Amino acid sequence: MTIISSPHDFRRAAQARVPRFLFDYADGGAGSEMTLRANSEDLARIGLKQRVLRDVSDIDLSTDLLGARRPLPLALGPIGIGGMYRRRGETQAARAATAAGIPFTLSTVGLCSMAEVRSATPGPLWFQLYVIRDRAFMADLIATAKAQGAEALVFTVDMPVPGSRYRDAHSGMSGPYAPLRRVLQAMGKPGWAWDVGLRGRPHALGNLLPVLGASSGMNDYMGWLGANFDPSIAWSDISWIRAAWDGPLIIKGILDPDDARAAVDAGADGIVVSNHGGRQLDGTASTASALPAIADAVKGRTAILADSGVRSGLDVVRMLALGAEGVLLGRAWLYALAAGGEAGVTLLLSLIEKEMRTAMALTGARNIAEIDRSILSE
Repeated sequence: MTIISSPHDFRRAAQARVPRFLFDYADGGAGSEMTLRANSEDLARIGLKQRVLRDVSDIDLSTDLLGARRPLPLALGPIGIGGMYRRRGETQAARAATAAGIPFTLSTVGLCSMAEVRSATPGPLWFQLYVIRDRAFMADLIATAKAQGAEALVFTVDMPVPGSRYRDAHSGMSGPYAPLRRVLQAMGKPGWAWDVGLRGRPHALGNLLPVLGASSGMNDYMGWLGANFDPSIAWSDISWIRAAWDGPLIIKGILDPDDARAAVDAGADGIVVSNHGGRQLDGTASTASALPAIADAVKGRTAILADSGVRSGLDVVRMLALGAEGVLLGRAWLYALAAGGEAGVTLLLSLIEKEMRTAMALTGARNIAEIDRSILSE
């Protein structure tokens, strides 16, 4: 039995519950996983300056994010096939996000469709859109997002081609005899096999049913990723997305100040400083190292969010101090979902909130606006 007393405990609990191919898919990164490790290690090295006698009796974690007042500067970021980690997992995570008052971001390649997630909760929903060769299908996804009341469109631009994720071939997510290996692994995790393998069907990609059909599954997922991302996308293509979507547009996958400026010029209401959790270009900058220069370049011109490497409330405070206005959780909520379903994600968010309050009190920051580089140690 794994005792959950901190956000970090969910990873071990998730590993104990789900088949290896799913755990390694969530846990792994591109190449030799240097950037994956740097995301967490660089963030952990960010020191904070402890202050005393500052009257921190009233800590306020609320903030304005993309035109809405949120109780926390957080959102659950997009995760592909999240529904494979718990039965209809995206709906469970979305309900936990709603209870916390924060947005849930549904991936294009989630198991649950936008309609299913929306039927599970009326809470704030963001939709993540990939660069897809079929522009008509992209337009249909945008129209569906509008019809389902999505509050923001998160356009992911750092995946014109999939990264080289070698761990997937070793685990059975892809590679030789992958379907057989996945079945054998599932047999070793009976709790998961009952909850998700049998009761969690269909294992189709809900948002892609119009192009893949109701019989699509894990093999279609891996094949679709490689065949449908469009490497020809350019900044000029943002204009038609902006024309089709009249709500807040967030461009996700920014690591360079010049690209941040280009995103602003293209009409982005927000950006996500991100390296896709270390799953795309191995050896590129960690988010923590890239964020300050980007904040200096575009602060005040667009909303700045960040992800990659965030595992705790302390990490959230560090990202805010480096220049982010909001933080997207990725692997952290997926581990929690795998470990405990909706209740696990709810517990994760409460632990993160508690850690943030502690960090803010001990650095003398009474509200989110007071979290800046002044609380960083030299």
